[in-house]
Amino acid sequence: MRRQAALLLALAAASAPAWAEGPAPAAAPDLAFGAYQRGYYQTAFAEAMKRLDKNSRDAAAMTLVAELQAQGLGVKQNMTEALRWYRLAAAQGDKNSQFALALAKLAGKDGPRDVSGARALLEKAAAQNHAGAWLQLGILALEGNGVAADFAKAAEHFRRAADLADPEAAYSLGLLYREGRGVERDPQQAAAWLKRAAEGGFLAAQVEYGILLFNGDGVPADEAGGARWLIRAANRDNPVAQNRLARLLFFGRGVKQDRVEAAKWNILAAAAGLRDPRLDGESNKLTPDERRKVEAALKIYLGK
Repeated sequence: MRRQAALLLALAAASAPAWAEGPAPAAAPDLAFGAYQRGYYQTAFAEAMKRLDKNSRDAAAMTLVAELQAQGLGVKQNMTEALRWYRLAAAQGDKNSQFALALAKLAGKDGPRDVSGARALLEKAAAQNHAGAWLQLGILALEGNGVAADFAKAAEHFRRAADLADPEAAYSLGLLYREGRGVERDPQQAAAWLKRAAEGGFLAAQVEYGILLFNGDGVPADEAGGARWLIRAANRDNPVAQNRLARLLFFGRGVKQDRVEAAKWNILAAAAGLRDPRLDGESNKLTPDERRKVEAALKIYLGK
């Protein structure tokens, strides 16, 4: 059940820096965060340091300095210094630094992997409505870490994160409802959470929800609607979506039959390791002219 995608710092509202959870702390004017948002990282670092010169307890500025150093944005990457700033900001109660430091502890970037230390930080950040912290607590509940996985607790944590608009959490909760783990199996609830995650832009959810729609699993069957979600995901280079879309295009299900487009998506899925002998057989039936069109379509898609 565990998500395979790497956990990154939470995406913020449009007014906040990309690594922050929620709106940036009040400052007038907030030159440091403004520079960060526009990609002027050296300026962001300089302005954040000016703020710290004026107020050594400015946790938001500490977190910004830490993030810039951790990512090597505008300054030389320095994880040791980044962790120092994260610790200082976390001690001030900054939820973004608490979350970032927890991830560092889980990844073994702050000494040996420290699950208990990470959990304590995540709980502090979650208490401040940090969606990413609730999500990670749910994942820890699934991991077990020496004890049985607690699916009910994971579902509770995922719900808290999903209610804070975290699409990965909505996806994870949808999977629990689909499998009946930690919650009563409920195809309708599974579909509803997967839809929310798909609409939130979570790629895996777009694939899953597209398949649910196509098959009518927990929702009224809608082959055309399912195909539209698969098209979105295929264009984001998801090989499962590319494979499923190739099937629909070859046989005209939910979309108009298009053997050239079908073969294109089948080749892309196969290149990613998802081979489909049935679709390969259909591709082998293409005429020489269709094959040339497939090559041209691939060049356009790949930007060649």
